[in-house]
Amino acid sequence: MKPNYRRCISCRKVAPKEAFWRIVKLYPSDQVQLDTGMGRSAYLCPEASCLKTAQKKNRLGRSLKAAVPPELYSNLWQRLPLSAQSEHRGATPTQ
Repeated sequence: MKPNYRRCISCRKVAPKEAFWRIVKLYPSDQVQLDTGMGRSAYLCPEASCLKTAQKKNRLGRSLKAAVPPELYSNLWQRLPLSAQSEHRGATPTQ
């Protein structure tokens, strides 16, 4: 891979790292958060299909070797454009 290029954990697309969301497992606390921090990182396309697959198949959790809190997924869904958010809400039952 070229320098500063990353691969989406869901669709395996390669692109500059600025094109992806970065999810980080902080060291040494093992806390999982978005965008900033030092530690193990995973990259995800900012698309509904990639987020849906990553959430369904626990790709973030396996890649980071840590439990991913549900709040992180809801933050990522909120970052999507409104059209993708409405698809997600319509596809999943509310609790």
